[in-house]
Amino acid sequence: MTTENYRSALDAAVREYESLGAERQEIDRRLAHLAQTIGTLSRLLGLTPTVPLGLTDACRLVLRGGLPLTPVEVRDRLLQIGVDLTVYANDLSAIHTVLKRLNESAEIRLVPKPSGKHAYLWQAPPRAIAIGEDIAEAIRAGGLAGHTHAPKVPEEKKKRKK
Repeated sequence: MTTENYRSALDAAVREYESLGAERQEIDRRLAHLAQTIGTLSRLLGLTPTVPLGLTDACRLVLRGGLPLTPVEVRDRLLQIGVDLTVYANDLSAIHTVLKRLNESAEIRLVPKPSGKHAYLWQAPPRAIAIGEDIAEAIRAGGLAGHTHAPKVPEEKKKRKK
């Protein structure tokens, strides 16, 4: 194979990788929406889930809908899909604790709202990256064509190696 064949194969692999990542995000959004729909319809029919969700997973589920939600809105959505919050002495306190932990683990992020209250927004799932964003951009732009040497190591990294 020639260098040009490798280049074409690399370009195709990068395009497919990015496309699959975008598809995964869309599938995750659709799954979250369907799970909420199933929960709501099951509740309306008087059906109880055989495997009840824990509070953390239930909060994840409602936040994956893609809209920023305040803790009160999270509670309301949880009730709509049939999550039993009566087991908590203070349901909002429990929800605040879960949201705080999810924020600390970067699964969600805090978003200021015009009302002055804060809402939480689901973070896009971390992308598995085998190559850095700068390298992917250079590949897309054709910037690595003809380069046969290793990339330059920044001076600060060279100093640490000594």
